[in-house]
Amino acid sequence: MRTLSSFVGLVVLAAVSGCTVGLSENEGKGPTSGGGTSTTPEPKPADPMAPAPKPAAGMAMARVVHGASDAPRVDVYVKGGGKEPIVSGLAYGETSKWIEVPAADYEFEIKASPSTAASPVAYTTSKVTLPEGGHMTAVAAGLLGSKDASSAFRVIPLHEKYDAAAPGTLRARVLHAGADAPEVGLDVGADDPKMPEVDGVGRFTDTGPAGIELPAEQALTIGIAAGGNKVTSFTTPKLPEGANVLVVATGLLGKLAREKAGFALLAVGPSGSIGFVKQDPIVYALHASPDAPAVDAFVGAAQLVDNLAFGQISAPIQVPPGAYGIDFFGTTPGASRPAGYPAASASSGKLEPGERYLAIATGFLSQPSQPFRLAGYREGFATAGTGPRLRAIHASPDAPAVDIGLASGNALSPVLFNGLSFGNASAEDGLAATASNLPIGIAAAGAASGLVARFTVPAADEQRAFVVAAGSLNHVGGRGLRFLVVDTAKSPWTVATVLPH
Repeated sequence: MRTLSSFVGLVVLAAVSGCTVGLSENEGKGPTSGGGTSTTPEPKPADPMAPAPKPAAGMAMARVVHGASDAPRVDVYVKGGGKEPIVSGLAYGETSKWIEVPAADYEFEIKASPSTAASPVAYTTSKVTLPEGGHMTAVAAGLLGSKDASSAFRVIPLHEKYDAAAPGTLRARVLHAGADAPEVGLDVGADDPKMPEVDGVGRFTDTGPAGIELPAEQALTIGIAAGGNKVTSFTTPKLPEGANVLVVATGLLGKLAREKAGFALLAVGPSGSIGFVKQDPIVYALHASPDAPAVDAFVGAAQLVDNLAFGQISAPIQVPPGAYGIDFFGTTPGASRPAGYPAASASSGKLEPGERYLAIATGFLSQPSQPFRLAGYREGFATAGTGPRLRAIHASPDAPAVDIGLASGNALSPVLFNGLSFGNASAEDGLAATASNLPIGIAAAGAASGLVARFTVPAADEQRAFVVAAGSLNHVGGRGLRFLVVDTAKSPWTVATVLPH
């Protein structure tokens, strides 16, 4: 039976893998009241896992973690404590240096950086008690622009009182600060979201100051579950024995995982931010091989795709980062890997944390000149603007290099995508288009006139779509040239077939 410790270990270990922020830019300054002195900004620490400094007699230690995804860089002041900030220019994902202050009660003011004593205050904390010898981490969380009390900006004081880690273990404290995330469960192994090992973790709550004892030096997997369904997952590396780590689940589920404000884990060591861990990559498989039957796909004995027919797209497949060898079989009942050799095998290519990919099964099973293959394309559409954006992919194995553009008579005017050969794609951020039924033509690359095919492609506001030229120019397998339009704007992705006129 899996334990609570093994589950939280997943969370903590995940927090160190795939870090994207790097070490903290510690720009805090010393206190300006109560006996402290100002200092110039310090460089980021060489080791965020170094032990925290111990305060002198009568003193306490405090630091700030910026975990509010929509807030700018901030300055932190002691209310009534002077004209200079104690922390300056702290950005999302960063942790200030430890600041030694007299043990007392404090209120803190948050201002947009750069600021002066006369600048408006964005937020004032309630009274926070810093006991003698104590360590307090104040986490800025929530949304600065929200008027909803359930997601509004706040500062959460966490008094650090980690218990000593036994040999072979570490201590972890987990804070749920996802401003648009529901109450969640934590599913060890991401194998059963209906029965997560830890359930009912509410927004802006944490697992307690003592931390939870976890096995060290183990890589694990976790899923985030809500309402019995998997929301997302993270993968984990190892974490050293004896470590004390704060893990802040922050960002927004409503943002793409690759975006700065996307839902992620922020790992904070005893001496600074370790970095963000992005969500596991997601892959959608598109069947575009003209002469292949419906297929099942396996990684080892694990089935990834079941009964995917030509022109269909799979459900989202979330996997740990890495590269995978995928075996394809003609579809059979059940989820067990068939005996014998696969009909074809292919590599996924390297899948990175936080990314989404379209994996297109294309080529021919029957023609070795263009054999069956798996071609992967990262979803990187620009997110600005509300109009549609389109990215063209050439996945018709017997078609020559082509130009694609707006059809005008028997010519292209203008050409939108130049000289696409089989397997190639246009720019990753997509081409801005007008929301309308677009008259799209395909011509041989460089041809002044003479369309190979003409289509009407619907484009709608908010759409972010791969326009995949698929099928066979020569009707191999009875499947002629067509567009498969994969819309990525909402999850799960959808596909629509557009046949030529």
